[in-house]
Amino acid sequence: MATGWARDGAVQEQIDASVEDAVERARARLPRGESRRRCEDCDAEIREARRRAVPGVRLCVACQAERDDDARDFAGYNRRGSKDSQLR
Repeated sequence: MATGWARDGAVQEQIDASVEDAVERARARLPRGESRRRCEDCDAEIREARRRAVPGVRLCVACQAERDDDARDFAGYNRRGSKDSQLR
């Protein structure tokens, strides 16, 4: 693929760097430390199986699902990948 002045493999390097950044951001959001026995949002009990499965868990399943839905609603829009931004 002709990319002008870019050296061979530059596009793949950019893709790899984007994936690595996304993985690092996801790892940074993982809980750490000791798991809580009660949810920090609603004070419901966090079951033992969840505490073992997710070390450092701080929320019950219902509160975590709600936070995940909220985060999905506010996910960023990739302007660099937008066709509109390429046309301007």
